[in-house]
This record gives sequence, structure tokens and C-alpha cells, in this order.
Amino acid sequence: MIREFKIAMLGFGSAGRAFAKLLIDKNEEISNKYGYQVKVVAIATKSKGSMVDEEGINLKSALSDIKTLNHFDKKGKGYSGLNAMEIAQKVNYDVLMEFTPLEFFTGQPAIDHIKTAFNRKRHAITANKGPIAWAYEELRDLAKEKNSLFYYETTVMDGAPVFDLASETLDLCKVTEINGILNTTTNFVLEEIRKGKTYDDAILESKNRGFMEANPATDIEGWDAAAKTAVLLNVLMGANISPKEIDRKGIEDIGLEQIKEAEKRGNVIRLICHGSIKNGEVIGKVEPKEISKDHIYSNIKGTSSVLTITTDLMRDITVIEHESEIEQTAYGIFSDLLRVIKNMK
Repeated sequence: MIREFKIAMLGFGSAGRAFAKLLIDKNEEISNKYGYQVKVVAIATKSKGSMVDEEGINLKSALSDIKTLNHFDKKGKGYSGLNAMEIAQKVNYDVLMEFTPLEFFTGQPAIDHIKTAFNRKRHAITANKGPIAWAYEELRDLAKEKNSLFYYETTVMDGAPVFDLASETLDLCKVTEINGILNTTTNFVLEEIRKGKTYDDAILESKNRGFMEANPATDIEGWDAAAKTAVLLNVLMGANISPKEIDRKGIEDIGLEQIKEAEKRGNVIRLICHGSIKNGEVIGKVEPKEISKDHIYSNIKGTSSVLTITTDLMRDITVIEHESEIEQTAYGIFSDLLRVIKNMK
């Protein structure tokens, strides 16, 4: 017996559209393996309109509309005036997918979107790191109270299995430290400066290639890295910490001279995320550091990222994601969807 599984998507940016393409390709396999026909019944955007269709939105048409019109067809089937919160409150869905733009300094309105889903006893998946950086314990506890599933694999390393690794494979291991290079934009900018480009040219190039946040300071001054550090510390180490509590220093003061001086010492400069326990308290830090060219981290360039998880029983385990593109982000969302489906069986 094939059962229906309904998704409401809040946000339809590059990650949401990549996920939609993947779902089109894999829906038949989901049906054959798990017995569910997955339908997207709602999509909310801030500037391109919204769609609601209980029978299932035609994702191919929706993707085509965005590509050709830069918005949903206002005369098309299912075009709606509902905003993201109204969809979270009113539409009949099984899982809410939170893809709205990240608000670094509050995590809102994404937090309230997810709360709304849980209060309706629905499940939630987020690719938005804000809710995990700012309200993880509250959301985790509410999900448990309402018997809702809550997954967020994509919030740190796209599709790389970070949280699944910790919760499933490293069961009963205590995480004592994390280290990593988690902001790929700063990798790119530092490499471009090393090649002789100015800061402004490196930032412009990263924007043109889609790496840079709308506000360059988010990446350059370490806010994105701080948010990812907070996410990791909250989930893996129970820190209940916010990005503002991370000791943060970006790469804004690193120029060609510092890079060349580091090279003379056989080192490269990378923006390092760190978390550990000091005097019984979990602390987080983001800062540019010199890394020996012999260290595995020295080879993390471009859109690659790396995370080392230190545990009491397994010591150091390092995960590297090589040259990630939007398809890897889409798979991270897709893997969370499969976890919800498998846990519903």
C-alpha cells in the first residue's frame, strides 16, 4: 500500500530548488523502497509568490517558472497569497522544511515557523542554522513533547553526515572537542589574496561564484563560522550557547603580507572553528590561525570543509567534504527527509 507524505517548503532558494530537482529524480525510488509517495503541497517565498496544492505541486513547472519568470506563475494552479507563517499554521503537511534566509542575530522567524509545526504535531527539517544556533534546546524539547521528528544535517557541512555520525555511529561517545574549517568563503578569499588579488576583487569574485553571503561581513568577520560553531556545540556538547557568545575574529585583517610571512614559516592561514570544555564549561572560538603545510587542514581550499570531532572513546574522527556544490546541500536535506520517512514506518 502506497501512502502519501506531504511536504511544506518555506523558502525556495538555491538549496530548495536543488532539493526539488533531487526529489523529482528520486520520488519513484522512495515509493518503491519505503511505500510513500512524496508530495510538495506548499512552497512559500518572500519575493516570488507562494503555492499551495493539496494534490501536490508540479515541481517541474514551479522550477521552470522561477527560471523563466523569476516568480511563480500567478495564473498557475495553486498560486497562493499565503505567507510562510500562514502556510506553517494552516496547510496540511507531514513535514515542514525551513529554508528561509538566515537571520544571524535572532534566528527568527525560522524558530517560530518550526515551533508552529511542532505545536501542530508535525515534523520539521531545517537547512537554516539560525534555529539550531539560537534555540536548539527549546526546539529539541518541544519536538520531544509533541512526538515530532527534528533533523538539521545541512546546517554545518551541507550533505556530510556530521550529526548522524555523532548520534548513530558514535552512540554513547562523549564529544569533548571540535575543530574545523567550516566557512568555505574565507578559504576562497584567502587563496585569491595569496594569488595577488585585492580584498575587494576576491570578495567580488566569490559573490559572482555564489560563495559569499549577501552581506560580506557575515563571512569575512566570522559570523557564519560562529553560527556553525554554536550549532555544533549545542547539538554535540549540550552547550546552549549562541553565536554572540563565541569568541570571534574573522579574516578582515589578514592581507597578502601576513599570508606570505606564514608561507615563509611553512604555514597557511585558515579560519578555524574550535570548541572545548574549560573549567566544566563549553567554550567556542573562531579565529584565523597558521596551519602547518603538513597538517591535513592545509589542503582545505575552495568550497571544501573539514571537521574533527574528538570523543572520549574514539578520540579524533575527521570528516572532509571535498569541493561541495549545491547538490550536496540538496542531498543533506534529502537524507533528513529519508530519516523522517524511515522513522514513521
